[in-house]
Amino acid sequence: MGGDAVGDYELEHQHGKARVRVARVWREGNSHVMVEWSVAISVRSKSLSAYTEGDNTAVVATDTIKNTVYVLAKRCCRSLSLEEFGVMLGEHFVTTYPEVTEAHVSLNQRPWERVSIDGLQHEHGYKLGLENRTAEVHTTKDGKSVVTAGVSDLRLLKTTKSGFEGYIRDKYTLLLETRERMMASSIRSVWRYSRKPSDYNEVYATVRKILESTFFGPCKGGVYSPSVQNTLYLMAKEVLLRIPEIESVYLNMPNIHFLPVNMPAIGVEFKDDVYLPTDEPHGSIEAKLSRKELITSKL
Repeated sequence: MGGDAVGDYELEHQHGKARVRVARVWREGNSHVMVEWSVAISVRSKSLSAYTEGDNTAVVATDTIKNTVYVLAKRCCRSLSLEEFGVMLGEHFVTTYPEVTEAHVSLNQRPWERVSIDGLQHEHGYKLGLENRTAEVHTTKDGKSVVTAGVSDLRLLKTTKSGFEGYIRDKYTLLLETRERMMASSIRSVWRYSRKPSDYNEVYATVRKILESTFFGPCKGGVYSPSVQNTLYLMAKEVLLRIPEIESVYLNMPNIHFLPVNMPAIGVEFKDDVYLPTDEPHGSIEAKLSRKELITSKL
């Protein structure tokens, strides 16, 4: 980041507005498009004197930052993705204010989904889903923006085709090896773009489908998972294989455990049919997969 010299010290500073909630409706004929976003904006600026001297002449007020979100949302005459809105916000702050050198915008989209009734999409009806869509945009004074996007709270579960064997065993190991267990996770994924795609919304939908289809496998038969680690790697690899605009994929896949119930003392045999759900404590498995040529080019 870098900071400003203050005598024998260096001061790094930024300011902004967080949790700015905005809903936007576009009325496109009889069909309406609606989104709800939570926006956090942080700007870095030449406002050292505000900290050291109490001189606010170079400060963009956080209230102004908040109001800008609503004004720019109003100016969007067509429906757009949260990534595009983040770029719009970042570019606004670095081009409008000479004092601002960088802008960082974080966005979260609530999972409102269009309702379908009897196989037809409702013109203006929505229901709240589960997973959240996310994006971050970092814009510098030269107008360049780095965009990352993601999904969180993507809860996936399969009742079979999962196991865990061959791991290190010592005197502290109680876990039994198995080739038959339930597998579930609340997935968080973040991917970074190397260039702008033709449609951020389409890429998001495609990545979500890739993550789900790789996790589950074919509808008939599924696919066996020897570990969460292997499934995570295959999910990230498939995203990079199918979407050239993405340069890296991060995945965090904590376990949601379903522990088989076993109560031999009461004379009832349980066999892979009754489970105790628990997510505390849970395993934490995470990794980031990047294109090798891009890593080499940055060295």
